[in-house]
Amino acid sequence: MLPKTVQIKNKQVFLIDQTVIPKELKIVEIKTCDEMFNAIKTMVVRGAPAIGVAAAAGMALFVEQLDTLQQEEIQHAGEYLKEARPTAVNLMWAVDKVVNYCADFDELDLLKNSVWDKVAKMAEEDELINRAMGENGANLIPKDQKVNALTHCNTGSLATVYWGTALGVIRELHQRGQIERVYADETRPRLQGGKLTAWELLQDNIPVTVITDNMAAYMMQQGKVDVIFVGADRVAANGDAANKIGTYGLAIAANYHKVPFYIVAPKSTIDIKLATGAEIEIEERDPKEVTHINNHAIMPEGVNVANPSFDVTPHELITGIVTEKKVITGDFKAEIQNLFS
Repeated sequence: MLPKTVQIKNKQVFLIDQTVIPKELKIVEIKTCDEMFNAIKTMVVRGAPAIGVAAAAGMALFVEQLDTLQQEEIQHAGEYLKEARPTAVNLMWAVDKVVNYCADFDELDLLKNSVWDKVAKMAEEDELINRAMGENGANLIPKDQKVNALTHCNTGSLATVYWGTALGVIRELHQRGQIERVYADETRPRLQGGKLTAWELLQDNIPVTVITDNMAAYMMQQGKVDVIFVGADRVAANGDAANKIGTYGLAIAANYHKVPFYIVAPKSTIDIKLATGAEIEIEERDPKEVTHINNHAIMPEGVNVANPSFDVTPHELITGIVTEKKVITGDFKAEIQNLFS
């Protein structure tokens, strides 16, 4: 059984270090807000829901180390943490939630005790939300059907506090005896699919085959993929979804081959302030993620590299968006508005 990705115990915060998986399962303690910023920035912790709860814990660490209660400092700490990963809306959502919670206090000692309860509750809610999404997504598959599912990047327990989003659906289907095989895209350039998703599925004895990203369309052409479940780091009000780079191309191939393509993301990942995906900021990461593997150069020195970490899939290519409340289909804009009304 996997440990929880974000663990909060007696005002201490522990994370699974995802940069060393699958070689090692390592738990690291995060002691300050600065350390949490670096953990999010360097992807020690990643995955939109996990980032959100981790950032909330980072805010609690900041409050714990205050000598005097200054709301302006708390707000500045929140803005600082938000800069760690600009695409994942759960980061902004969680930070704002803690900052707004702190604003109601005028006694520091009371806040120091209470803020940890708030963060612990957010962590508990994340697991419940993931399990609800898992059930909603699994219910899309007829109970007498076994499927070959394809997924991209890592959306499992490692991407959340526990259980997973898209991989949570796959876990639920496996428990129901409805998974024939999972095809996991390796997910260049950081290889989260090959390193993390494959590792997680092996822990749970779920049949998994890793494929390179450019093999996905071929697998669909050969009739080996029945359904695709992927996650999201931000969903716009019209249903456009930002996810790990390569998702957009996967959706195009799925549309051509008539393979159902589902986004699995909690309500907190939907950013109703953004009308369309064109407004989503795309994080550009270090070129070395492309030119190097495990610190070894695999390309000519000095070559120009583009490294956008995410792409945006237009809602027209999405079969449905699985949330903890319901599966959104049809008129995405209207259904999303109803979800928040």
